[in-house]
Amino acid sequence: MTETNRFTRYPSVVHMLDEAARLAPGREALVCGDERLAYDEYLRCVGGLARELLARDAAGRRVAIVLGNSIDACIAPFGVHAARAQAVPLNPLYTEHELRPLFADARLHAVIYADEHAPRIEALADEFGVVHRFRIGDAHRRLTAWRDDATVLPLPLPLPRADELATLQYTGGTTGRSKGVNLLHGAVATNVLQREALLPTRRDDERLLCVMPLFHVYAVAMCLHNMALARGTLVILPRYTPEAVFAALARERITIFAGSPTLFTGLLNHAAFAREAFATLRLSYSGSAALPEELLRRWEKATGTPVLEGYGQSEAGPVVSFNPVDGVRKPGSVGIALPLTEVQIVDTDTGARVLGVGEKGEIRVRGPQIMRDYRNLPETTAETLRDGWLYTGDIGELDADGYLYVRDRKKEMAKVSGYNVFPREIEEVLHLHPDVAEAAVVGVPDAYRGEAIRAFVVPAPGRRVTAEALDEHCRERLAPYKIPSRIAIVEALPKTVVGKIDKIRLRGPDYA
Repeated sequence: MTETNRFTRYPSVVHMLDEAARLAPGREALVCGDERLAYDEYLRCVGGLARELLARDAAGRRVAIVLGNSIDACIAPFGVHAARAQAVPLNPLYTEHELRPLFADARLHAVIYADEHAPRIEALADEFGVVHRFRIGDAHRRLTAWRDDATVLPLPLPLPRADELATLQYTGGTTGRSKGVNLLHGAVATNVLQREALLPTRRDDERLLCVMPLFHVYAVAMCLHNMALARGTLVILPRYTPEAVFAALARERITIFAGSPTLFTGLLNHAAFAREAFATLRLSYSGSAALPEELLRRWEKATGTPVLEGYGQSEAGPVVSFNPVDGVRKPGSVGIALPLTEVQIVDTDTGARVLGVGEKGEIRVRGPQIMRDYRNLPETTAETLRDGWLYTGDIGELDADGYLYVRDRKKEMAKVSGYNVFPREIEEVLHLHPDVAEAAVVGVPDAYRGEAIRAFVVPAPGRRVTAEALDEHCRERLAPYKIPSRIAIVEALPKTVVGKIDKIRLRGPDYA
């Protein structure tokens, strides 16, 4: 087997799940609270959903998934993929205001959504003519309906091809415009195996705790797809609390914990933290945001197990690099490139001049896992994908051993508790308020969240507006993690010599 074939032997993640159910049908696949599914039950549910979607002519079209962490949230994407439709995972915390442009861009054929999101989703489905709707809840239906039905046929054939669209993953852009990343089945499946080369799982013997939201590309890659390949058990936490994490770690004999800097900090600082809860843990993954070196050391000392940090983004399929399990781990680094993946640092002006060891520049990536394109954005695609390279927009450097260090972001995007937050989006919401003349939003360092959002507002002439009123205005239109932690009412915003708002000064001590 050639090096390339080693990492491209599954045309899709559906093939991985199908193999797992064939080789280990009775092994526990999914756990959420008191609910448990074996692999054969898992596959029956996936097949049942796929056939219903096919009966509604979903093949080749887009199906949105708006579900919180649950067993249904695991079945849904595999079912959509098995129907050869394109899965569109959407953040269930989003308001109607935030979801509307995504519905408009995706031109959805169907939507799968939970009871608690019904008012928002059904209103949007009516607005955009989404006829096929799968409402999930105990009072309606569950995607586990097929688990015990021995009459359910195997997965519908043909299974997805490697060159077909798998996922439309919406991510923010530095301009605030949400962009849909088109990922192919082959790219997604290949990336799972590439990651496996640096972080090998133990077949039939892993139990991974997923606290991260399953609409997020990190949780999908490092939890959902990871465990399907490993024939392991994915333990899903529907809602995060430190107490629930500690209880699940001990009760479910967790071997891998997929977390983030915010989660690690919250757990370490909680009064109920006890090393005994981590007795079966062998390693943790860290993603979604940069992991401070001191936090890494604290976690490893407190749990007695390593935490491995990696780097990626939706456009990269998503994983680019990781610190290896077996090999040198460098605190502060996001590790070495995955197999078949090239990482270079180039100048930020032209993106054409490759920089040397220790020089900071834009990170660009090339490999079989990167996106096909952005949906409906040919010019942005051309700017981001050049000569086979994905220009990430992140600033970094490589050391002499090929370890990557991410130093900054090329644009103004902030990372709040692992979520991408784009200041312009919040500014636009603030500008919707009739009493606001000008608004500027910046991300500032925050010890717990990584970054916090700070807003500065100039009232409209003759108007008076309060921070409390603007906070309420934002909460009606933005997900909780996008709400500014502080809104300052100011007489004027600092400007550069060419009249642009000076955000460097807004981040400085004069506006702290």
